[in-house]
Amino acid sequence: MFSAIAVVGILASCTPQPAVVKGSKMNTVETLALGKTVYENSCAKCHDLPNPTDHSAQDWVGLMNSMAPKAKLNDQQHEMVYDYIVSVKK
Repeated sequence: MFSAIAVVGILASCTPQPAVVKGSKMNTVETLALGKTVYENSCAKCHDLPNPTDHSAQDWVGLMNSMAPKAKLNDQQHEMVYDYIVSVKK
C-alpha cells in the first residue's frame, strides 16, 4: 500500500505543469497564436493592421482599451491580443 502511494506521489511530482498560470504573464505559443488570430480577424475588419512595433507596450494599453469594445472583444480576447502584440516587440 505504501509503495503505491509513493509511486503516485512521485508521478504527480513529475507531471509537467501548464505554462500559463492564472494571474501570470507567462504565455504559451498557443495562447499567443490565438491572440494573433483574433488580432488579424477582428481588427482587420475595419482597418489596416498597425505594425505591433510601431507603438510602445504602454501605448498599446490605450489603443487596445479604445479599440477592443469596437471590435467586440471579450476580456480574454482583449488580453490575448495585447499579449500577442507586446510579444512581437521582444
